[in-house]
Amino acid sequence: MTNTTVGPDEATRLRNQVVDELCADGNISSPEIETVMRKVPRHAFIPNTPLDKAYDTYAAVITKTDEHGVQLSSVSAPQIQAMMLEQAKVEPGTRVLEIGSGGLNAAYLAELVGEGGEIVTVDIDPVVTDRARRLLNQQGYGRVHVVTADAAEPIPGLGEVDVVMVTAGAWDISPAWTAQLKQGGRLVVPLRMRGLTRSVAFTQVRGEHGSYLESESARICGFVPMQGSNAHREELLLVNGTPEIGLRFDDGLPADPHRLDNAVTFPRHEMWTNVTVRIQELIDTLQMAMATSLPGFCTMAVDENSDTGLVDPVNKRFALAAVEGDTFAYLVTRRTEDNKHLEYGVHALGPHAEQFADKIADVLRDWEAKRRGGPSPVIRVYPASTPDDQIPADRVIDKVHSRISLSWPSA
Repeated sequence: MTNTTVGPDEATRLRNQVVDELCADGNISSPEIETVMRKVPRHAFIPNTPLDKAYDTYAAVITKTDEHGVQLSSVSAPQIQAMMLEQAKVEPGTRVLEIGSGGLNAAYLAELVGEGGEIVTVDIDPVVTDRARRLLNQQGYGRVHVVTADAAEPIPGLGEVDVVMVTAGAWDISPAWTAQLKQGGRLVVPLRMRGLTRSVAFTQVRGEHGSYLESESARICGFVPMQGSNAHREELLLVNGTPEIGLRFDDGLPADPHRLDNAVTFPRHEMWTNVTVRIQELIDTLQMAMATSLPGFCTMAVDENSDTGLVDPVNKRFALAAVEGDTFAYLVTRRTEDNKHLEYGVHALGPHAEQFADKIADVLRDWEAKRRGGPSPVIRVYPASTPDDQIPADRVIDKVHSRISLSWPSA
């Protein structure tokens, strides 16, 4: 059943059901965002999509793929859209630049800023912008400006805006985004750091040595990666040269990746850490703790068609992992006896497996003692030319256009 054959009452019922769920789980906290998400017909911006899929609270709808099935464009899940709208804190009269066009989010923003505000939505793909323009016009949002361009470059004639909202996964922060942002303005962006993506709400701060961005909040999310000049792909290291075990690195491969060639010839060392979490507990700070503490942090995937059992992650498509010289390791979990918790363990392969597993276990125990249940690290973005002594951080991640610092609050 598609939404073209369903009565408006059913669509309204499902839309209200989604909003009720988002209010209950805390993703919607402001009455303004609740109002616009009840008002705007989500299904109208996803034509020919079954209504139950259009109104799945926690699932995106893919709208375009390439010939290999790689996702190029999507309409984000209602949960993600609500979360980012809350982070953006858009008010009546606000000027907003949206990077990544689908039409639906621009309609939400147009409702929030009202007649006195302005929405400019930009996408590099003319197919996407043509679709967004058509759907926005059909739903009465003709005042939204739709532009086809690579938003990594300044948008001609735009001037300064109050909010830049990026709705595609970004590996770097383009200088054009901050140049077009008013002093004190807000940038909301799904930023990828060491393979982990967080929707970060930044405010622009003027410091002693110039302006930089500082995070106000950071939430786990997933997005279709950005295209154009700001595109960036992870690098894949096939352990032992076979497709069975793939390690993905976001900021470059290890200096000598061939040192891992013989790691799988060693017996797998397995240990359990006594660090447990509740079944539904968020582990975003644990992920960030590993990413900031382990220089060789990466993620691991196993090709199910080539799987021989050399490694045994719980999730064969995504496991937190790390490399140190000639040894690699990854996290595993098992249910505890009460069946309400998961205990973390470490599997390691290589000549120094036991020592490296102990090091990763220490990171988990440190997280449990100091970070668990606490805030995420503060994320700051500086120009790429900023010297080290002007960046207070536990870890600095160097990108092409920026230097991203991660600083944990005091325990």
